[in-house]
Amino acid sequence: MKPHTKGILLVALGALLWGGSGVAAQFLLQERGFSTEWLVMMRMSLAGVLLLLLDAAKSRENIFSLWRNRPAAKHLLIFSIFGMLGVQYTYFSSIEYGNAAAASVLQYLMPIIVVLWSALKSRCLPSLHEICCVLLAFVGTFLIVTRGSFSMLAIPPLALFWGVASAFCAAVYTIQPKWLLEHFRSPLVIGWGMLLGGILLMFFHAPWDFCGDVDAAALLVFLYVVLFGTVIAFWSYLESLKYIRPSTVGILCSIEPVSAVFFSTVLLAVPFGIAESVGVLLILTSIALLNRR
Repeated sequence: MKPHTKGILLVALGALLWGGSGVAAQFLLQERGFSTEWLVMMRMSLAGVLLLLLDAAKSRENIFSLWRNRPAAKHLLIFSIFGMLGVQYTYFSSIEYGNAAAASVLQYLMPIIVVLWSALKSRCLPSLHEICCVLLAFVGTFLIVTRGSFSMLAIPPLALFWGVASAFCAAVYTIQPKWLLEHFRSPLVIGWGMLLGGILLMFFHAPWDFCGDVDAAALLVFLYVVLFGTVIAFWSYLESLKYIRPSTVGILCSIEPVSAVFFSTVLLAVPFGIAESVGVLLILTSIALLNRR
């Protein structure tokens, strides 16, 4: 297989698995009564351990080496709390109060926030190209949350709040670990970030404080969220960066919200009309234009 083709298949697989994990989480939160805190805590803790074990097996290096570097440890703590834990908790909360399709698309506003932050930091206005992309994204978001009507919200206000919050946390998740990823292996950083975030959440919600209905379907879906929707998805995404450019990866990641919309509609019968579909198309177009730039 050609390296370029391999990279495309890897990032497509990761994006599909991520989109499916949101729908799986919706099933657990809304159909089986799992709590957001417990699901996020267990997903992050288990996935973090698995990623660290995979990294140790592949690199054959000490996974604790990062902690010997004081600046790295400081950066990792910030990333774990405000990036990794923040984006996981807000995203799952948006799913709990709304649905996986809307939550995934709202989180995908992250690149727009990164553009605005970069403009603010550099103290210069965004380019006309970037302004057009921002406007496209805002119009798309309006169509998704209102179905084109000024008089109603298509999703609950709390779902909208947590969805937008997840986009801001995803921006932190994208910008903050730049230094870490330049000095350490990506699976090592993400593995520790997930494990620390899961452990931190244990101080607010004990692992044994569980509520919900557990049956064979719930168990299989939970395993999917941890193993396929987190570990394999992240690993596929990171491996794809070896074969194709980051800009190409960014564009192909738009498969994630599209797959979330598709799976939500087919598997959970979530209504998604013409206005919402146009909104998704506008947001994905703006992100594709930004990534190509």
